[in-house]
Amino acid sequence: MSLRAVEAARTWIGTPYVHQGSARGAGADCLGLVRGVWRAVHGTEPEAVPAYTPDWGETGATELLWSAALRNLRPVAADAPEGPGEVLLFRMRAGAVAKHLGIRAGLGGAASFIHAYDRHGVVESPLSAPWRARIVARFAWPGVGQVGPGQVGADV
Repeated sequence: MSLRAVEAARTWIGTPYVHQGSARGAGADCLGLVRGVWRAVHGTEPEAVPAYTPDWGETGATELLWSAALRNLRPVAADAPEGPGEVLLFRMRAGAVAKHLGIRAGLGGAASFIHAYDRHGVVESPLSAPWRARIVARFAWPGVGQVGPGQVGADV
C-alpha cells in the first residue's frame, strides 16, 4: 500500500495549488493531495473535512491537522526506519501549529516528498535538511503494519 500511495501521489504532480481543493489536475492544497491519495488507495474519505481559512495555522494553538492524522492514519515511531509512502507532518515555524503535509517518495540520497505548495502546485521536492528539520510526525496509511523501533512496516 505504501508504494501505491507514492504512485498515486505522483499522478497529482502538476496539479495547481488551490486552497481546500482536492481534485487531481484541477487543484489541491496539501490536505487535498493527501485526501486524493486516500481516495485512490482506499476508495472513500475517512471523514468530512470542515472548511478552513488559508491562515488557519497562524491562529490558535490547537493541533487540528495532527489530531485528524491521529484519527485516520497510524503513527510511525520516531526511531523507526523511513518508509516510502509515509505521510509527513511539518511545523513551518517554531511556536506555530503543524500545518503542512507531504508524502515521502524517495529514500536515501534521493530522499524526496510530494506535496502541494502555495504558488507551486503539487510537486516532488528534495527532502532537504531544512524540510527534515520541520517534520514533527510521520504516519503510515491504514493497512500498513504497525511500525515500532527497528521494524519496517509491511503491507497487510
